[in-house]
Amino acid sequence: MNAPWKPAGVAHREPFVAYVCDDTTAEAIRPIATEMGWAADKVNKGGLRNAVQSLSVSASPQILFVDLAESGDPLSDINSLAEVCEPGTIVIASGQVNDVRLYRDLVASGIQDYLLKPLSPDALRDAFTHAQTILNAPKATDGAADRPHYAVAVIGTRGGTGASTVATSLAWLMSEKEQRTTAMLDLDVHFGTGALALDLEPGRGLTDAIENPSRIDGLFIERAMVRASDKLSVLSAEAPINSPIVTDGSAFYQLQEEMRAAFECTVVDLPRNMLVAHPHLVSDMQCAVIVAELTLAAARDTIRILSWLKSNAPHMSTLVIANRVHAGQQLEISRKDFEGSIERKIDFVVPFDQKLAAQAAKLGKPIAEAGKSSKTIAPLVELARQLCLTGDAGAAEPVTGKKPKGGSLIGRFTDFKSLLPKKPAAAKAK
Repeated sequence: MNAPWKPAGVAHREPFVAYVCDDTTAEAIRPIATEMGWAADKVNKGGLRNAVQSLSVSASPQILFVDLAESGDPLSDINSLAEVCEPGTIVIASGQVNDVRLYRDLVASGIQDYLLKPLSPDALRDAFTHAQTILNAPKATDGAADRPHYAVAVIGTRGGTGASTVATSLAWLMSEKEQRTTAMLDLDVHFGTGALALDLEPGRGLTDAIENPSRIDGLFIERAMVRASDKLSVLSAEAPINSPIVTDGSAFYQLQEEMRAAFECTVVDLPRNMLVAHPHLVSDMQCAVIVAELTLAAARDTIRILSWLKSNAPHMSTLVIANRVHAGQQLEISRKDFEGSIERKIDFVVPFDQKLAAQAAKLGKPIAEAGKSSKTIAPLVELARQLCLTGDAGAAEPVTGKKPKGGSLIGRFTDFKSLLPKKPAAAKAK
């Protein structure tokens, strides 16, 4: 239904069609429709059921009004409507249930507005005017049709390094600060926190895509993705942990294909095990952001991931972030030793701010939004800016990224000997 992009062909559809349940609602809509310059005979009887049947065999209008008064399960029925609506249709619904939770769920599912019956002329007029304004407004992609899509994979070297926190903040910064239409794809199907960090319900979109890859198209993306803002949409999941997800990865690849067509940027929270199971996922991405902590295990796995990317995705630029760095505390490995081990510089260092992290969690916001004036997020702001600049320029390597030096993987592991504590001289003498 309504989405942050404008599909081709929308201008050739009917401007307005309504499906209502009773004569009172029809009589309320017709004069307002006439004021807007629409045909009054486009107000049809039959409600949502008739809408689904009619639109399954005909083109969707630009603006669609549906009456949910006779619907036993409005949210499920709206999802059925989404199956037959073409992308770009702006849907306004009405009903008799006065429930804030229902309103939020309906808006999250893709409708533009929900009006409570009985309908007032002013409420209808405002809703139709707003819908028409959205329809006619220039989309962000209209002015940047020649801007290449930029896809970023955020990979944590270890569990708990904060890769999901970084991914969520990058997606938010790209959409809000850099004004890019952005999709965030959280591929941790069972334990993903992409939607949770933005205080959203993840929905079933991702699990539906895995179960039925053949259904994935522009319409599916529009219906399945949860909108966090006008420019940011999220696809995440909380699949039951007693139901293993079995997939060959084709669904993930198709999702990325559709996101490339619909958004300017994609941020993929990519669990490290996905690199092993589905290496093709990074084939069309431009950059990998590796999130690590300054620990011995993270240094080892940073080396392994850099080596894997060099062999399996040589086209990708790589950036290394040292995250959750505690200022003034003893580190397991110093920055200098860490950089010596991975044979390249750390590109960004993100300090750890316990108060900001707790505040962001309480507010249901990414730390980049919760700490707009904090020095903690300055590296993330700069990272998002440089990623977008690189994407605009179509460059192969971000300006701060440096490729790792040559040398064998085993040779790099031997560097860890210098990181181990040395025995005192007295112990050696014994």
